[in-house]
Amino acid sequence: MYSVQLLPELQLRWAKMQESIQAADADALLISTNVNLYYASGRIFLGYIYLPANGKPYFFVKRPVGLEGENVIYIRKPEQISEYLTEHNIPMPQTLFLEIDSVSYNEYIRLTNILSPKKVLNGTALIRSARTVKTDYELNLIRKSGQQHSALYRHVPAVYQEGMTDLEFSIEIERQARLLGSLGIFRVFGPTMEIFMGSIVSGENADTPSPYDFGLGGEGLDPSLPVGCNGSIIKPGMTVLVDMGGNFTGYMTDMSRTYSLGNISELAVKAHQTSLEIQEAVIAAALPGTAAADLYNIGMRIATKEGLENYFMGHRQQAGFIGHGVGIEINEAPVIAPRSKDILSAGMVFALEPKFVIPHVGAVGIENTFIVTETGCEKVTPGTEEIISLT
Repeated sequence: MYSVQLLPELQLRWAKMQESIQAADADALLISTNVNLYYASGRIFLGYIYLPANGKPYFFVKRPVGLEGENVIYIRKPEQISEYLTEHNIPMPQTLFLEIDSVSYNEYIRLTNILSPKKVLNGTALIRSARTVKTDYELNLIRKSGQQHSALYRHVPAVYQEGMTDLEFSIEIERQARLLGSLGIFRVFGPTMEIFMGSIVSGENADTPSPYDFGLGGEGLDPSLPVGCNGSIIKPGMTVLVDMGGNFTGYMTDMSRTYSLGNISELAVKAHQTSLEIQEAVIAAALPGTAAADLYNIGMRIATKEGLENYFMGHRQQAGFIGHGVGIEINEAPVIAPRSKDILSAGMVFALEPKFVIPHVGAVGIENTFIVTETGCEKVTPGTEEIISLT
């Protein structure tokens, strides 16, 4: 099921989740969604992990065949979970954590009927909380993803050709990402946000509102995926903001850089410099114990001081945050927003993205991924941060 080398890491993760199970006076947690199966076992499989409040987890596997290891039990249907527990004199859970925010209603009803708990608690929140502070092993995977992500951006100017559309530009960047080892998938928590490998927005398209809570919108190529590039030609006087997700290790990093074709307006240049100022001020304050909402307020104060608040995090439609946690998914805790209740801790990882949308020019700004340490923030996506000319 998992390598012997990974066992100490998984034991740390199980212990974090079991601490929360015990704190709630619950008996067990049942895991069935891909990202959480990956977190709790180091791989994705079709099946379930039954994690009791004490002791080792049980891995109930449907597919693939051939997985071996301690407590690996092959099943055809989830009803066999209760059969196994009964046959092995394992008490049925009276209080059970289920991934309420992630499983379908039918799956929820089926699982509760199978295990018959008297009380069901929200396992989605439990696991997302456990995933918020990363282990050293996870942080190294994020660093490795950041290295490849940064390498990708060094290729970006070279793939641009005169007369390209934003779609053609995006395709070439995506190709470079795959050559560098990108897994391609962009994992997002929740049913209300979808995106491909990332977003490329140029010129006026950056000001097109999206239904998603992104700082930048974009019309997209089809109403079924209304975000990002729309096939428009990149022209002189425009900016192109490249916001490609980085998933090279199963753990995400997030990174954006601004490119321009020819001269752009003084307002756009000023806004970009302000984004760099915001990044510097926020990161200087981002120490363990700091409220995420305070970091948002720092960014908003600087944008307002420069008279740019109407362009900050969007123009026609503005996003209500300037940063977000990253990990197995792109939108984990902490959220850097005005009403966020998150408090920074060492081991958290977040992407900071102060951006502006300037009408008729496009988007400007920066995004980098940072690890919170006891003494400050470690940037894992280094690279040129000034506006980069495509000519």
